[in-house]
Amino acid sequence: MILNKSAILSADDLKKETVKVPEWGGSVCIRAMTGEERDAFEVSFSGDKKDFKNSFRARLAASCICDENGVLLFAESEIAELAKKSAAALDRIAARCTKINAITKDDIEDLEKN
Repeated sequence: MILNKSAILSADDLKKETVKVPEWGGSVCIRAMTGEERDAFEVSFSGDKKDFKNSFRARLAASCICDENGVLLFAESEIAELAKKSAAALDRIAARCTKINAITKDDIEDLEKN
């Protein structure tokens, strides 16, 4: 089946899933990034590499953690605060975020180089 523009634009293609976060006493909902959000995520690492090392997991989590309706919970201004949370929790969420967004190891290495 060949899709037309209407079918493409109306497709519900932002997959969501629940991630258990025992460190926080519950679960979070994450969703796939839109193309626009993924571009903004990648551009956010085009500066100082130290920033990449200090905020990758929190920035990725903030780009994906959402409510039941798919609305992101964290603003750019809250990433530093989120980065202060448990590394184990952020690692678990970031791992699921990379999978749901098809972010590969090569993608991450490219971001580190910028």
